[in-house]
Amino acid sequence: MTPLDNASRRQSLSLEARAWNIRRKALLMGEVQGQGYIGQALDVADILAAVFFHALEYRAEEPGWEGRDRFLLSVGHYAIALYAALMEAGILPEDELGTYGMDGSRLPMSGMASCTPGMEISGGSLGQGLGIGVGMALALKRKRNPGRVYNLMSDGELGEGSTWEAVMSAAQWKLDNLVCIVDFNDQQADGPTRAALAGGDEAAKWAAFGWHAQTVDGNDVTAIADALDAARNLQDEKPRVIIANTTLCRGVDFLELRERAHFVHVAPEEWCKALAALEEGRPV
Repeated sequence: MTPLDNASRRQSLSLEARAWNIRRKALLMGEVQGQGYIGQALDVADILAAVFFHALEYRAEEPGWEGRDRFLLSVGHYAIALYAALMEAGILPEDELGTYGMDGSRLPMSGMASCTPGMEISGGSLGQGLGIGVGMALALKRKRNPGRVYNLMSDGELGEGSTWEAVMSAAQWKLDNLVCIVDFNDQQADGPTRAALAGGDEAAKWAAFGWHAQTVDGNDVTAIADALDAARNLQDEKPRVIIANTTLCRGVDFLELRERAHFVHVAPEEWCKALAALEEGRPV
């Protein structure tokens, strides 16, 4: 893909089409290895489309540009989704798609920032991303850099104490350049998130800690884009959070129906079926 500047990338294709392309790329990579966190990749495609093609300021041909907004993937096992978004954005060449998970590839199955252009941090232990985001946002403010920090985390990370330390710290430092997006798909390896530690009004919890909080349908790209605009245009010194309610395996109907889909098993013969199901929902 030819690199695009921010204005042209926002106008050249609808957000719905971008999300569809991200889903398709993730499925194609999953088929290469026969596995991957496909359910999460499908569920956050709308969020990634809105972030990369509506909100984020970056230069595809210069991923380390100092004035860029930083996008942090706190939840490292979603790496396949980020690779798909980076390809759609023109930061990674699409012809590397077939190398996913192979020796020497820039697309390891678990995200490693040292391997992949455009990946700001390595994934691994959950609950780390927001703390890193607080440090980055504070450093950018002190350097008078206009860049913002966007941190995508999972609902499972709400059960990590380090997350809440970062929440309090961000409010303490009045980090109005920090936007956290929580992918709330209500599924963890052990079952529903709400049956573990998260539950109740999540936005109210963050607001009580001094954040500006919004809750949206995380599979509605227009709603997400509006929430990102509201976060950017807010005139106060609070950090911002968007609770995005999503559905695992969104866009592939027969996978959406599977129970306990935290790591969904896709049989070899089902990859073509999944691509066909996605094709049926292709935006016009």
